[in-house]
Amino acid sequence: MSARAVVITGLGLVSAAGEGVAAHLAALEAGGPPRTDAETFAPWPVHPVAPLVLDGQIPKKADQRQMEPWQRLGVYAAGLALDAAGLKGDAALKGAMHLIVAAGGGERDYAVDGQILSGLRQAADPGAFLNERLLNDLRPTLFLAQLSNLLAGNIAIVHGVTGASRTFMGEESSGVDALRIAQARIAAGQVDSVLVGGSYNAERADVLLVHEMGGYLRKPGYAPVFARADAPGFILGSGAAFLVLEAAEQARARGAAAIARLAGVASDRTARAPGRTRESLAALWRQAGLAAPDAVISGATGCAGITAEEAQALDSLAPGARRSALGDLTGHTLEATAPFGAALAAALVAAGAAREVAVTAVGHRRGEGVLRILPATEAA
Repeated sequence: MSARAVVITGLGLVSAAGEGVAAHLAALEAGGPPRTDAETFAPWPVHPVAPLVLDGQIPKKADQRQMEPWQRLGVYAAGLALDAAGLKGDAALKGAMHLIVAAGGGERDYAVDGQILSGLRQAADPGAFLNERLLNDLRPTLFLAQLSNLLAGNIAIVHGVTGASRTFMGEESSGVDALRIAQARIAAGQVDSVLVGGSYNAERADVLLVHEMGGYLRKPGYAPVFARADAPGFILGSGAAFLVLEAAEQARARGAAAIARLAGVASDRTARAPGRTRESLAALWRQAGLAAPDAVISGATGCAGITAEEAQALDSLAPGARRSALGDLTGHTLEATAPFGAALAAALVAAGAAREVAVTAVGHRRGEGVLRILPATEAA
């Protein structure tokens, strides 16, 4: 039995570039820097999400209140994708639809974190002090609020997508593998449709602290991703991207217009040594079935070493192709990077601006991924 074609029938996007496909294509064409907040978390800039009217996709205020910002962004974008696919009112199809989410952990209790970090400085036994504070200071409900699979749960509650769900964690690689598993299951005939995507809230002191401690953040100001050699690192961006993937025959049967075809997804986790990222991308390029893409959507972070290696790899693999960095459009969205790349590539194909698009997602610490997007009617 030959693999079934997997098409994209709905896109939901929210980021610093705005809301929806048109806003993101316009921002990409304009080529200007994304919205930047350089003051709130100075000296670290962030790219805040554009203002949203949440009632449009999350009508109940009670639902909005019980979600953290990253969950609201994801639920909102998921609703946009379902609307675009013409599925918002189809309870039967949504009941059978699977859901795959790429997500990190939830948000922190800043007051408790501050007390613990301050107390550690004077603690005679830092290990014992930390264990005691974690046991006594963190309320049990905080752990529930931090569960990464709550995004999937809230999508199910608000939008009625109640088939089997999976949540992948693991920074940028989780977004690649969410798309890889979704595409493979549809192609193999195990399921007919999947809602897949991720979300990220960058406007958080705790994540900025974590990434600064690792030396991954750029400061103080914006520069294009591939021009950050002077101050390498990423600028985090708030946003969410969701896609509706369907078997081509199901989309045809219900009269849905296919936007593009997700023709290949390949992932790797190579040891990070000089030259290995370049080698990994070349191997993944072949695995994804890429031929001669006329456009590349890069999830490059701007971090030292790997960004330069990716640029060298793309110079060789896609000479002459139009290259766009997601970080110059949305900021770096970690788990949502690959879904954003896939969605933007599909939009370019649907608009007739490209015939074959390659998408890359090279993690800031580990993990590499490559996707191939084609017109919906074109064979792989």
